[in-house]
Amino acid sequence: MFRVLLVDDEPLVRHHLATLLDWNKEGFELSGEAHTGAMALASIGRSAPDVAIIDVNMPEMNGVELNRTIKEKHPSVRTIMLSSYDDYDYVRECLKDGAVDYLLKHRLNETALLAVLNKAVEIRPLDDRQRGENTGEEVAEDRENPAVIRDFLADLARGRPEAASNLEAEAGRHGMFRGAIRYVAAAVQIVSFRLLTESYSDVQTNRLAQQAVDIMQQSLGDMRERIVAYAEDGRLIVLFAFKERSEHIVAGEVGRMIAKLQHALELLLNLKCMAAPGYICGNLAQFAASYGAAVRALDASPSSERPSLFNGRVSLTIEEQKDLLLSIERLDKEGMHQLLASVFSSVRGQPVHSQTVQMIVSELLHTGDKAVKKWMPTLSSEAIKSELPSRADLGKIAELAELELWLQSYYAGLLKLLKRQRANGPYSRHVSQAIELILEKYQGYITLELAAGAIGLNPSYLSRIFKEETHATFSEYLNRVRIDVSCKLLESGRYSIKQISTQAGFANYNYFFKVFKEMKGVTPQAYLNGDRTVK
Repeated sequence: MFRVLLVDDEPLVRHHLATLLDWNKEGFELSGEAHTGAMALASIGRSAPDVAIIDVNMPEMNGVELNRTIKEKHPSVRTIMLSSYDDYDYVRECLKDGAVDYLLKHRLNETALLAVLNKAVEIRPLDDRQRGENTGEEVAEDRENPAVIRDFLADLARGRPEAASNLEAEAGRHGMFRGAIRYVAAAVQIVSFRLLTESYSDVQTNRLAQQAVDIMQQSLGDMRERIVAYAEDGRLIVLFAFKERSEHIVAGEVGRMIAKLQHALELLLNLKCMAAPGYICGNLAQFAASYGAAVRALDASPSSERPSLFNGRVSLTIEEQKDLLLSIERLDKEGMHQLLASVFSSVRGQPVHSQTVQMIVSELLHTGDKAVKKWMPTLSSEAIKSELPSRADLGKIAELAELELWLQSYYAGLLKLLKRQRANGPYSRHVSQAIELILEKYQGYITLELAAGAIGLNPSYLSRIFKEETHATFSEYLNRVRIDVSCKLLESGRYSIKQISTQAGFANYNYFFKVFKEMKGVTPQAYLNGDRTVK
């Protein structure tokens, strides 16, 4: 008989729980009730319940704090959280801290309550009272089983010699997977793990990996039948053991459990993961081969129905990095868009979690960071966060097309920040708006009249205040921007002079030549040849 403590500050909820089940008939008994965290801890100290059902929203000590304290002081007590929709952020913290599951108050019924209670006692560590005949030494040894088995599972995932035989021997020695006649491996990959953790310390990375293991194990249930271990680089290995003979039933159950694992990681850690099962085998000696099949399925191209465009690249080229920085400096949104599209086209057909894709995205982000440091060094972190998508969102991405859209949004945000910074200064709001329009439209057709219309001002008034504040006419300022862009393009050495005149926004090459010489004192060709001294 398992003992259950009810903890809720609402008497009606406690009464509803107490009368919802025929507790003794189902193998449970109520050990007591508490309406505060302090009372709950005192009751646990007196009656040592097996399970505590805890409301997350209580005065004084809330359920999050109580759950954490129970885990620290009474680790053998399994906890189940009571939640309303408004409390779910609290519930997430509790699940990370070891709670078994949660119940929604407005959906409380006999079936749901019994299911989560059975789950709690299923994965509850066996204690001395339940082991009865076991010696203290055997109890201590058995409590180490999960860690030992996980070590051998991780070794197997990393391709260590003898890992499979060690796993089989250790499982047999401790009576793990007793009665199992079918085994299946699964490989699970947290998709953007490398990107999410590249700025983490080792401690932070290990903490995230451990959270993933804990949440997955809670979803899997009994460690003696299903166990998960962390390998490396966001990859985990799962061992399923079954007493069921039917391979059809086993395959269906594995598929259901994998979907449950993916849902749990996304719900509780905001992490998208990909997973694949290996084939069903008859003993642990074949388990390594099953895992190998799972890995091959996981790492296969997600688009095998069409030819892969992957060209064997492993990183950005130096030219691509230079062109990207040049596009940012020029505020060339179209050029930046085309370059990113070209990069992603070259890895089309690769899974998002592949080393190539993750490396390229990492380099794209580093290039963005470099642009911020070079051209926006005084920009506050708050201003940057306001325009750029959160990098934490990378954990939710599982498709290459989604990743490309995220990068396009990221770089569009960078251009917006740079444009705003260049337009800001000792200028009035209307002049700043006009400068922003110049920086945005310089490659095309932009005039004082068009700018005034967009801002909502009289052209004569805009012309006057623009000249007063910038000490240049609208046309002079526009030409200055275009010539600055032309110089950057000339310095890159990647374009002809005629191409540059068009890209800089000059419709007439002769006019470009004339304006360039007036501003720089040399011809475009002389500037290209290295003569950059104003005469």
